[in-house]
Amino acid sequence: MCLVALAWQRSESPYELVLAANRDELFARPTALLAHWSDAPDVVGGRDLEKGGSWLALRRDGRFALVTNVRDFRRSRLGSAWSRGEIVRRAVTSAESPSEVLDGLRTERENYEPFNVLVGDRRSLAWHSSETGEVRVLGPGVYGLSNALLDTPWPKVLALRAALERVMDLKVEEIERTLFAALASEARAPSEALPDTGVGPEIESALSPAFVHVGGFGTRSSSVITVTRAGHARFVERTFDQKGALTATTALAMSIER
Repeated sequence: MCLVALAWQRSESPYELVLAANRDELFARPTALLAHWSDAPDVVGGRDLEKGGSWLALRRDGRFALVTNVRDFRRSRLGSAWSRGEIVRRAVTSAESPSEVLDGLRTERENYEPFNVLVGDRRSLAWHSSETGEVRVLGPGVYGLSNALLDTPWPKVLALRAALERVMDLKVEEIERTLFAALASEARAPSEALPDTGVGPEIESALSPAFVHVGGFGTRSSSVITVTRAGHARFVERTFDQKGALTATTALAMSIER
C-alpha cells in the first residue's frame, strides 16, 4: 500500500470507518483479487500470491489492518527481509488488541524493509512505524499515510484527506464515486512540494500523483471501505493493468458482528 486516508469513529459521522487506499506494486508480482480468505473465512482482502500476505484486509468483527512501505533510498536496504504483507495477515487474524499486536511487532521490525502499519477495530486504532519504533494509539479523526510517517503532508496525502473530509455525510455510492476519483488523480505535485527520498527529482515527480505509472511499477488497485454505525460494511476494489486501464471491479458486503 502506498496511499491511504481514513476517517475512524468520528462522532458526528454516520460511519465508523471510511477508508480509501491505493496499492502501488510491481505489475509482475502475482496477486489475488479481493475475496474471502480460504484460510481465514471471516477476513476479506486482496492477497499477495508470492508470499501469502496482504496490504489491506477487513475482518467480520470490524478488525482491519494495512501496511505501507517507507520510501528512503538513501538508507541501506535489507537483502533478505521478511514480507511486509505478513504483518497484515497476522494483525487482521490476531485476537490481541491493535496496540498489543503492534507492541509485539516492535521487536521484529528490523527483519522487514521499512514500513508503517495501521491496525484498528471498533474500539481502538493504533499506528506503528518501523522507522521510529513508536506505537501510537490514535483517537477518533481523519488520518493520511503514504511512504513516510503518519500525516506527513505530501501533496497526494493532503488531497486524499480533503476528498475524504468532503464526503463523510454522504451516501455510500457518493462516497465511493468521490474517493475513487481522488485515487485516480494523475496530477503531479509541484517541484517545490516534492519530498526527497533519494530517488531524484524526476522519479519523485513521477511518484507524486495518487495514481502512479513508472515503467513496470504502478497503481495495481484502488480500494474504498465503508462501515456504517449500523454495522453494514462494503469493501470495493478496482484493479488496473500496466497501462492504467481498469481490469476488474470487485465489491463485497458483510454485516459487522456486534
